[in-house]
This record gives sequence, structure tokens and C-alpha cells, in this order.
Amino acid sequence: MVASIADELMSQMQRNGAWRVYGEDIDKIVRTVLIQKDGKYVINRKFVGHDATYILRESGVQFTGDPVLVIAEVDRCHPFVEVEMLMPVLGCVRVANFDEALSEAFRAEHGCQHSALIHSTNVHNMSRAARKMNTTIFVKNAPSYSGLGFGGEGYTTLTIATPTGEGLTSARSFTRARRCVLKGDFRII
Repeated sequence: MVASIADELMSQMQRNGAWRVYGEDIDKIVRTVLIQKDGKYVINRKFVGHDATYILRESGVQFTGDPVLVIAEVDRCHPFVEVEMLMPVLGCVRVANFDEALSEAFRAEHGCQHSALIHSTNVHNMSRAARKMNTTIFVKNAPSYSGLGFGGEGYTTLTIATPTGEGLTSARSFTRARRCVLKGDFRII
């Protein structure tokens, strides 16, 4: 998150159902949802697909209401950034500007060329990010699931076989069809 909007972004996420954790509560969640193997963190599969309240409860973190997402401001090398979580836990990294944000996003994607997303009003920055990330799915100004055909363009798919080159798969084709999604300004209805 670019520093100039970081506080407002975190505040808006909280207003829309996210539960922000700090300090020891971040560590509790790490110890619950991640496992260390050979010096690296991997997900604890017991928590994949579970909701935020389950994760908070199992981690021993106090909360109120019915949070839909757990957010934490963390360092760029934190496991919430480095590990594909597959659960509603989001590490947020504060950066100085768009160039640093793009550089950090590219580093954190680890060259998997799987998926990436951006929320921006700057079309030039969206295009720069799409080129740099070079992912099979690149979503702009929409939830990540819209890149899978849920409320976005294209057919619905739950298979993205990027490492072997197939990309988005369908019953007719196992070729790597690339998808770039933009919601808003360029949509013609």
C-alpha cells in the first residue's frame, strides 16, 4: 500500500468487515495457520478455506462481530506476504510510492506467473503492473475471484496450471490463455 493512502485503506477495510491485528496477535496467527518446514513457512492445511472468525478463535485472538478478513501491517518479508495463504489473512506492506509497490509485488509473486491484482485509477500504472507481473490472471479494480470468471470476463475456471504452461483451463483447451481484467472505466455495457 502506498504510504499516502495506507492509513485510509486500512481504515476502510476495517469499516468493511476486516479485523486488524497487531503485535503478539500477529504472532499468534502465524503460529496457528503456518508451519515451519526446512526453515520455510508453509500453510497449515487445517485452516485452508476457513473463515476469519475460525482463524481468530483458533489463534486465541480476541475479536468482536463477524470479521470476514484478518489484516495486519507487516514487513515485506513477513510470511503473510511470502506464503500463499489460501485463507482470509492479508499482510499489508507500506511503501513510499507506486514504483516501490510494483517492485515489492513482483518480488513477492516469486516468478510463479499465477495471478496478481491492482486497485488504481491510473491506467498507465495498471498497464505497467500488468506487463511487469506477466501473470496468467491480472485483475484491475475488482476482487481476485473476478479473474476466474465470477463477475468478470471469460468462462469460469478453477484450474490455473501456470508452472506447466497450461494457464486457465477449460474442457476444450489446455493452452495458457491469458486474461487481463479491468472493472470500471473501460467496460462498455
